[in-house]
Amino acid sequence: MHSLSKEQLWRQRTEWPLALVAVAFLIMYSVQILARPHGTEARILWLLCWVAWAMFVGDYFARLVLADNRREWFLLHLLDLVIVMLPFLRPLRMVRLIVLLGVLQRAVGHAVRGQILIYTVSGVLLLVYTGALAVLDAERQQVGTTINSFGKAVWWAITTVTTVGYGNLYPVTVTGRVVAVLLMMGGITLIGVVTGSLASWIVQRVSENDTANQVATAAQIDELRGEIRELAEQLRAREATGA
Repeated sequence: MHSLSKEQLWRQRTEWPLALVAVAFLIMYSVQILARPHGTEARILWLLCWVAWAMFVGDYFARLVLADNRREWFLLHLLDLVIVMLPFLRPLRMVRLIVLLGVLQRAVGHAVRGQILIYTVSGVLLLVYTGALAVLDAERQQVGTTINSFGKAVWWAITTVTTVGYGNLYPVTVTGRVVAVLLMMGGITLIGVVTGSLASWIVQRVSENDTANQVATAAQIDELRGEIRELAEQLRAREATGA
């Protein structure tokens, strides 16, 4: 039996705690954008967000140190590096929530193929909600903006993640456009994951049916061979009696 590496054990033990941290981060980020607190509340939320970010940074470096081949691991996890290096781009903090999707996907594992609808709906809702928060944060104070309320931000996020883009709402800032690109890439990637999972599930079911049919056919052939042997023995017995 193949034993897990130190990095795999670390990831296995921390994936759900990190998922909870990501959810907490989403809640704090939502309060910052929608409620726009001031004074002590704002400073507390700011501190808690940095604490959450520090946990993701610590997880990244822990996995890097525990990896068997650190160079190879570093090259294969460049996206993780980008995520933890974005603390100063405030509207792009939503990118760190990719950790949440990754954790949920690893936790569900092969069961995803049996819960494609749940995975799709939850993934789309997360993309739309975080995208709406990020673009609202970047756009609502800008001159000439068309995205100045959360309702408009949600509508824009829906049309963007589905790559429809009616054009009545659009970002005017560089940050908002970056968020739009991330949303489009996220929507396309999610569709690819769902399509691949569905295709894999169909192939598996067809393979299972083929295997069952082959087993049934082999059993029938064995049964026919047994009957043929019995008939041959009966014929030989009659010939011997007649002789």
